[in-house]
Amino acid sequence: VQLQASGGGLVQAGGSLRLSCAASGRTFSSNYMGWFRQAPGREREFVAHIDWSAASTCYADSVKGRFTISRDNSKNTVYLQMNSLGPEDTALYYCAAGWRAFYRSCWSRENEYDYWGQGTLVTVSS
Repeated sequence: VQLQASGGGLVQAGGSLRLSCAASGRTFSSNYMGWFRQAPGREREFVAHIDWSAASTCYADSVKGRFTISRDNSKNTVYLQMNSLGPEDTALYYCAAGWRAFYRSCWSRENEYDYWGQGTLVTVSS
């Protein structure tokens, strides 16, 4: 699976952005997908996860209620709708894909993902 993230940019605090991650590869619909982010000087952190059928999602506490992850398997694309953005959301955002032989409702660790996109930069000005 190859992943291409897009949709980042500069936005004022309180604004919104929608990130997209286009996947290639015939196994996309069977993968769970996630978004991670890395702020300057900090380690990469989990943001959101969605399972293969979109029936289950989970979020980091810092974005819960503001961000929404979704996917469209017919378009091989996963989205991250980000609302009420603040300067603390400034980061390079990565999409990732994974597959395991057993089900879990939330996959939030980096080593649980097998494929990574190149990242898209989100900058929130105060």
